[in-house]
Amino acid sequence: MRPLGLKRESQPLNPYSSREASLRPSSPERVADFRSRGWWRGETVDALFRKAVAARPGEEALADAPNRQALAGTAPQRLTYAQVDARVDAMAAVFAALGVGRGDVVATQLPNLVEGVLAFLACARMGAILSPVAMAYRGHELRQILPIVEPKLYLTVGDFHGCDHAAMLLELRAEGVTDAQVLSLAAVAPTGAHALDPLMAQAPATPYPTPADLDAAEALTVCWTSGTEAAPKGVPRHHDHWVVNGEALAEAARLRPGDTILNPFPLINIAAIGGMVMPWLVCQGRLIQHHPFDLPIFLSQMQDEGVAYTVAPPAILNMLLQNEALLSATDLSRLRCLGSGSAPLAPWMVKGWQDRHGVTVMNVFGSNEGTSLFSTGEAIPDPEQRARFFPRFGAKGLDWPAAFPSKIRTRLVDPEGGGEITEPGIEGELRIAGAMTFDGYWKAPELSRQAFDDQGFFRTGDLFEITPDGGGRFYRFVGRCKEIIIRGGQNISPAELDVMIESHPSVREAGCAAYPDERLGERVCAVVALRPGKALTLEELTAHLKGHDIATFKLPEKLRVVEALPRNPLGKVLRRELAGVAAT
Repeated sequence: MRPLGLKRESQPLNPYSSREASLRPSSPERVADFRSRGWWRGETVDALFRKAVAARPGEEALADAPNRQALAGTAPQRLTYAQVDARVDAMAAVFAALGVGRGDVVATQLPNLVEGVLAFLACARMGAILSPVAMAYRGHELRQILPIVEPKLYLTVGDFHGCDHAAMLLELRAEGVTDAQVLSLAAVAPTGAHALDPLMAQAPATPYPTPADLDAAEALTVCWTSGTEAAPKGVPRHHDHWVVNGEALAEAARLRPGDTILNPFPLINIAAIGGMVMPWLVCQGRLIQHHPFDLPIFLSQMQDEGVAYTVAPPAILNMLLQNEALLSATDLSRLRCLGSGSAPLAPWMVKGWQDRHGVTVMNVFGSNEGTSLFSTGEAIPDPEQRARFFPRFGAKGLDWPAAFPSKIRTRLVDPEGGGEITEPGIEGELRIAGAMTFDGYWKAPELSRQAFDDQGFFRTGDLFEITPDGGGRFYRFVGRCKEIIIRGGQNISPAELDVMIESHPSVREAGCAAYPDERLGERVCAVVALRPGKALTLEELTAHLKGHDIATFKLPEKLRVVEALPRNPLGKVLRRELAGVAAT
């Protein structure tokens, strides 16, 4: 057996040049190798779910947030495992009746409602592929995504925060962007769309026939991410990927059978699917939905539902710890672990939660492509170190007490010279391989080849260093070498914004950069040089960008006007210098 990390071990052997390659992202060689190691078990998500149904049919499994009425106009739902199972059968039957078959794509654009989880499980049962997109996406993003993923069906809501999503999809269909059937959660679907509830009520009350030869190596999801490229990139993951991801997170958070998990993440990427839904299935517990983030509702759910594990931004955890009156009014006696990330954690905060409330704050670093570093209480017992460092999981010569670190490999590489870094205090790009790492981007062979190095490690674009603390067992996050802005966990390509801003008649050149924010991690600043005699306000700029029909989370929240953008001798904009301008 070839040691993991040798040439092409994890390199994407399927460049997605055909439909068959798209439906089976991992090469047969990789599947056989990882299953022989016991890293992938060949178990589908549907099989994992059916085990939970058999073990706990009458126990509560899935629940909406109490504010569902305000979000979707319908009452909150609470479902047992048997009821979820029946709903999944009905939803799969509805999907099939609307033309969805094995290997076809179902796109969803939903807030955190039980239907999002049901759609994921229905696709897993029928062998279809789920492609969820953010609620904030508008025509600009969907015109890029839909022709690539070619969904047969689009499940969404009606009016939500001022946007009628079903009507938006019908307009895109009229333009020829997609030919997907539109399925709406609205009580009355617009002309040309279907209403979900009546179709569910008419579905046969019989088990949906799962394909007998459904393989865990078949694609189950295509999630979307942005990097330095202006266009979103599709990240396919199959059942084996998701199962091992759920096992890893359940182990990291030390979840127990029957635990309750509170999910504040939209079901659009690895944070929610791998970090919430899959651990729920692994521990056969309860999954409670939450959306949008509302602190009083969040706290009441933590108390009333008896939550054992959830996640929250660092700023929220800081604020709660500083407000003992608020915390003392909430019963958090069953809370054992809090996940956090997307911005640096304060050592005093991590220590405070542990010392004063007996709660482990786990520092999480991840990406859709499969970067997974968990600073757990077991790996880093010292809470102040846990706030600042990540375990060097998968580094040569290091062992860890948990099982999942043995399923990944990591190394640091000099981004200029390409040599491997093994000494403390030297910045290098984190590269990762193993059971949780994806195989390549959806139908993008050139991007896929560029994403991996010659040893098969994914180039994360994130800069770390080995810290001298802990005997060389820890990484410390330094920054990014990829030019992306991460606002509240959402990736934003500055290059995409630059082009649209430069189309404004007052702008000569533009470059976007991040500036720090305690709550969201980063926000967007537009740095512009104006044409002679022109002026520009932030309000004028955002109005111009809204005219491009882009997602609202991408809009700049700060504007800085300069004489000229900083550039290197080859004319490339220096983003790091822009960041200095943005921070002022």
